[in-house]
Amino acid sequence: MKPVVTALMGKVLNATAAVSPGLAGRGALVLYRHPRSDRAFDDAERRLLAGAFTGSLTVAGKNVVTYCWGDGERPVLLVHGWRSRATHFAPYIAALRAAGYTPVAFDAPAHGASEGRRTTVLEYREIIARLYEEHGRFEAVVAHSLGGSAAFLALRGAAAADRLVVISGVADFDHVVDVFCAGLGLGPRVKTALRRRIETDMFPGEHDLWRRFDVTYRPAGITLPILLVHDEKDRMVAAAQADKTAAAYGGQVRQHRTSGLGHRRILADPGVVRTALEFVSAGERVRD
Repeated sequence: MKPVVTALMGKVLNATAAVSPGLAGRGALVLYRHPRSDRAFDDAERRLLAGAFTGSLTVAGKNVVTYCWGDGERPVLLVHGWRSRATHFAPYIAALRAAGYTPVAFDAPAHGASEGRRTTVLEYREIIARLYEEHGRFEAVVAHSLGGSAAFLALRGAAAADRLVVISGVADFDHVVDVFCAGLGLGPRVKTALRRRIETDMFPGEHDLWRRFDVTYRPAGITLPILLVHDEKDRMVAAAQADKTAAAYGGQVRQHRTSGLGHRRILADPGVVRTALEFVSAGERVRD
């Protein structure tokens, strides 16, 4: 979205909130919950996907496309973030295959090749759980941004893994709302109305979701080693979010910081890819 359009939308929603906070919240929710990007797959992405075993799942009535590269041994799950897709893990797929792993990934609803106009972390969790049923325990999960929140949610009983890598992850579930509102310049009235809409429209029946969907919720339930990778200058998700996660999980966590890569470029950085692969490989299982 262009800056001038973003600023205009923010002004319209703030003005609307002065008269009808509910209407402003409904308008903000429309923008908040629709991640679909019109950018087509490029040639490199198409070549990458051509080498994958492609499958599908139905989640909330939407067809979800899944991918697997390799023979199925030593599966590592890759979980993309908001407005992203599986192909953005291309450097990890190549590195994992070279090391003998089987990368497994998916395009969440409203992302990549999958159907839909919207999705939630609960749909992410269901997809992860279904892939766990198909592939068994993952040797690692590597997740970016909101994918990290979904990974933590799934690892509290819906799936299992030996190690977890989270890049540019969020600790507080409502931090996503804070970032969205800040990006549009939305005032407190719109933010409050948006939170109510998220509760009633996106997660009906989910009690206490702002606490239960936090990465730091009941940390004793997740005991695997965790690598948190974050950029000091991430303008979308502050590095303090990684610190908060690290404080909750204590000795399980190793942190790796970069500077100047931001929220998205960090994912493809060769040094970050290498650090993630070294962490994944450090947990190799003993085999016959």
